[in-house]
Amino acid sequence: MDKLLIRGGRPLNGRVAISGAKNAALPQMCAALLTSEPVHLVNVPRLHDVRTMRQLLDHMGVRSETHGERGGMSFFASDALQPVAPYELVKTMRASVLALGPLLARFGHARVSLPGGCAIGARPVDQHIKGLTAMGAQITLEHGDIVARLPEGRKRLHGARITTDMITVTGTENLMMAACLAEGETVLENAAQEPEVADLAEMLIAMGARIEGHGSSSIRIQGVDRLQGCTHQVVADRIEAGTFACAVAATGGDVLLEHARIDHLEALVDKLRSAGATVSAEAAGMRVQSPGGAQLTAQGFRTMEYPGFPTDMQAQFMALNLVAQGTTTVTETIFENRYMHVNELMRLGAEIMVDGRVATVAGGARLTGATVMATDLRASASLVIAGLMAEGETVVDRIYHLDRGYDAMEDKLRGLGADIERIR
Repeated sequence: MDKLLIRGGRPLNGRVAISGAKNAALPQMCAALLTSEPVHLVNVPRLHDVRTMRQLLDHMGVRSETHGERGGMSFFASDALQPVAPYELVKTMRASVLALGPLLARFGHARVSLPGGCAIGARPVDQHIKGLTAMGAQITLEHGDIVARLPEGRKRLHGARITTDMITVTGTENLMMAACLAEGETVLENAAQEPEVADLAEMLIAMGARIEGHGSSSIRIQGVDRLQGCTHQVVADRIEAGTFACAVAATGGDVLLEHARIDHLEALVDKLRSAGATVSAEAAGMRVQSPGGAQLTAQGFRTMEYPGFPTDMQAQFMALNLVAQGTTTVTETIFENRYMHVNELMRLGAEIMVDGRVATVAGGARLTGATVMATDLRASASLVIAGLMAEGETVVDRIYHLDRGYDAMEDKLRGLGADIERIR
């Protein structure tokens, strides 16, 4: 099992290319199921989850090809697919549920195993089922699988007005993809507003879908008879960009994050600026300059759905707060089990007290190297940032979590001056 060895205390300087967003690429790969024509994606990140999704599509009969140096992938989903997503391929990746809507909409039936992923709390699929049922699907749970089919005599889903009980990104994406081939109009209320949702909508529009309101809480879709192929560039990963921004702010330095979009990170950028870092938009991306954590002021925050402070940046900003000056509180409102990184950070010298969903962080800590264990994707990133700040050597174990969401993180950090290596 691979580990990362980090020797901390070095500032970060230079420029780094931010990869395509995992949370955009995965649903866009599933969108290829909506048409028999070729779908070409550019800027697909090289991640374990992307490989798993490709294996899942291959299992169904989708032919895929990799080409070029810019993360190019092509998908060919013929009419002879097997609309089944088995547990063996689904268990490690929650995004696999995104195959359900496209398969049901195009083929009229689908069997998708209940998904897995990071153990950071309950992320039920009931909203997916509620929405597809409102569109006419008959859905049952059989032996751990979601089995969906159209009623006898119907060939397509029908439009509906769907208000989800909670904001769900994958739920919004699943229902939006299914609605593209449904009869009539579908309106999604309480829809997720994340940039990845809007990027998926732009890809679907390029395929011939009729969608309005994406990027807002109300999305309107007029169903069409068929979709065509397209070429689409995956939007830059705002969470990878935010992670590197926190690393630069914490260690000190001056880094240009190529392709990063500051308008996708406004809540995080506001906190970084309040802490004392300089963040500016440039033609090539986003620049972060910082004197280093000890000269920053710690910032409290509450995680919220987009455009609020992202839960996927909670652990990374907490790591920054460890060495900034002042005591702060962090409130996690999205997932009930997302403080698993706290005990590992304390092994490095952090002072953190957790009471339910609120963590109190004492700043100004003197971090020292230790062996720590990654517990989920973003927790892994927070441990890397802490290791970059710590004196001596830090070993981050179980980094297969990190590889699920970051494209060659150690190579990119090394290019910025970090002393970091992978131990195989």
